[in-house]
Amino acid sequence: MATDEIKPFRIDIQQDQLDDLNTRLARTRWTDAGPGEPSEYGVDLALVQRLAERWRTGYDWRAWEAKINGYPQFTTEIDGQNIHFLHVRSPEPGAFPLILTHGWPGSFVEFLKLIGPLTNPVAHGGSASDAFHLVIPSIPGFGFSGPTKEKGWGIGRTAKAWAELMRRLGYERYGAHGNDGGSFISPELGRIDSAHVAGVHVTQIFSYPSGDPAEFAKLTQEELAAMEVLQWFVENKLSFNTLHSQQPQTLAHALADSPAGLLGWNAQLFVSGAEGEIAPDDDFVLTNVALYWLTRTAGSSIRFYFEMAKEALSTKGEAAAEPTRVPLGLASFEGDMKPFRTFAERDHANIVQWHTYKEPGGHYAAHLQPRVMSEDIRGFFRELR
Repeated sequence: MATDEIKPFRIDIQQDQLDDLNTRLARTRWTDAGPGEPSEYGVDLALVQRLAERWRTGYDWRAWEAKINGYPQFTTEIDGQNIHFLHVRSPEPGAFPLILTHGWPGSFVEFLKLIGPLTNPVAHGGSASDAFHLVIPSIPGFGFSGPTKEKGWGIGRTAKAWAELMRRLGYERYGAHGNDGGSFISPELGRIDSAHVAGVHVTQIFSYPSGDPAEFAKLTQEELAAMEVLQWFVENKLSFNTLHSQQPQTLAHALADSPAGLLGWNAQLFVSGAEGEIAPDDDFVLTNVALYWLTRTAGSSIRFYFEMAKEALSTKGEAAAEPTRVPLGLASFEGDMKPFRTFAERDHANIVQWHTYKEPGGHYAAHLQPRVMSEDIRGFFRELR
């Protein structure tokens, strides 16, 4: 029977799971290094070995478990799927609700460093009037929101679930922020729930050439340089997207059985190779990977790409309808894929902020540049509350 019940949740991984993980890591059968330069053929063997050794002998899951459990967590069932989320309310009475959405291979852990500055800005040099109540869910199929039980959990169905989650929490008006997959979901949430979403803030706007040669004549010199970077990424790093979109279950067997294999596969998007990128710290990478391993959601998480691909192919897909018309803001950081304003303005009706930072935040700026990111989010929503 469907219910609106929201249940308190705490992470409590059984010790035998951690012992099994340690044994598997210790018994890893490694591949050869391959010829050529490191990473020429993919994620470097030495990198994965170093991370795996840290995971086995130096990384403290229990410390991270306790850290995460220091925040209020909950679960609720929406559209037949268990949804896990952090719900951290601000001490400020006038705080504004904000839902933050991650992507792959990240998790809600991406946003932990934003919680303090956004919920309690006064303690971080800000103004009480910029405070937020934060809702930080795990996408269906990811971590403690997984695995998914049914088809269809792509952008549209997830956005509908987020709208229901915010309604269930009693928030009549709210904002949305997203990174990676969240930069797809959050604008869609603004589209389908525009009566309640005040604005959408993202770290990427995934707007690219349509195939019309005339579009290229409109590109600035900066955008032409960014196009070269995008072309490099497509030719050298996009194989994960193709496999996830076409054969996720084929890969899932290996990811579910080998923590070193999961580490190698997920690590490719923690170090993208983009110019100016800085890699996140080892424990951030390992905590994200550990969440996939310990919740057995490596396979269900990559099915999100399969569902996105099916939405894109369908003229009836939720994400194929009219663009988001609520205010949209961008905060892009050095080391991430460069945005194309020419194409973004074609696809989005109301871009009101476009910030490109020289600070090297890469694809995980909320973790690597939490001060700049929190200030950008505060500024974007200041006039939208």
